[in-house]
Amino acid sequence: MQLRHLRYFVATAESGTVSAAAALVHVTQPALSRQLRQLEQDLGVTLFDRGAGRLTLSRTGAELLPVVRDVLASADVLRATATFHAEGGVRRLTIAAPTVTLTDVVSPFVATTSPDDPVMDVRGCDGQSTAAMLRGGADLAIGTDRPQPPYRSRDLAVLPVWAYVPAHDSWSGRGSVPLDELVGRQVIGLPTTFTARQALDAAVGVGGGGFSSFVEAANGTIAQALAAAGRGVAVVSDDPRFGLVPLRVDTADGPLRIRLVAAWDGRSVAAATMESLAGRLGAWVATRYPGDLG
Repeated sequence: MQLRHLRYFVATAESGTVSAAAALVHVTQPALSRQLRQLEQDLGVTLFDRGAGRLTLSRTGAELLPVVRDVLASADVLRATATFHAEGGVRRLTIAAPTVTLTDVVSPFVATTSPDDPVMDVRGCDGQSTAAMLRGGADLAIGTDRPQPPYRSRDLAVLPVWAYVPAHDSWSGRGSVPLDELVGRQVIGLPTTFTARQALDAAVGVGGGGFSSFVEAANGTIAQALAAAGRGVAVVSDDPRFGLVPLRVDTADGPLRIRLVAAWDGRSVAAATMESLAGRLGAWVATRYPGDLG
């Protein structure tokens, strides 16, 4: 049984004659008659009562007609969906990134997308490489490292790691603070799986120094809350909260920053879609943080 046989059956049932159906489906009348007979043989039933130059649906044919229409409709959906995916279309996708990036970058970007865009899920992946995120099932991964082929990537943004102090702090009007001064204060930082902490540790290690006092907070929001309570200087990449003042952290290599990279699987049929999405996300980040890129 073939789908074209089912289409011939529906055309004949709706047309009432083999000649009319043959013209509708663009085959000869003898060929159509043979195909209908073949379908009846395949199904083991009689679909038409034949006589007086017309074909009338048998009782079985009448009962099978709506079922056949459903089968053909499902086949059309299957073909359209397959074509959509073959052309790189995606109806739903997962973006994986560190928690802070999901909160301050990905989620606000998703809010700007349209109903024509895929539905976007997110997955927090602190401490994972972009390749690990992709192997874990993400369609688009955002991290700080550039994965090796067959994965593809593009620079997404360069964002600052801030030192946050309350407005009444003696540093609040400075705009920036040298790293060697910062480590002399009580620093409120993040766990080592967070990119902001990794950048801070790398900078402190390069300088050969250490922290006079360090308090580890569970996340950037808690770190800023502790800073607002006067417990120290929060060093995070999160957007400001609790009325805190952001200070640029100056290191020997320039401002303390993290570089975000968007990555996807170059072998995927949706690779072009992921590349386009990464480009849109990068453009949106440049608009949201115009002074922080480089």
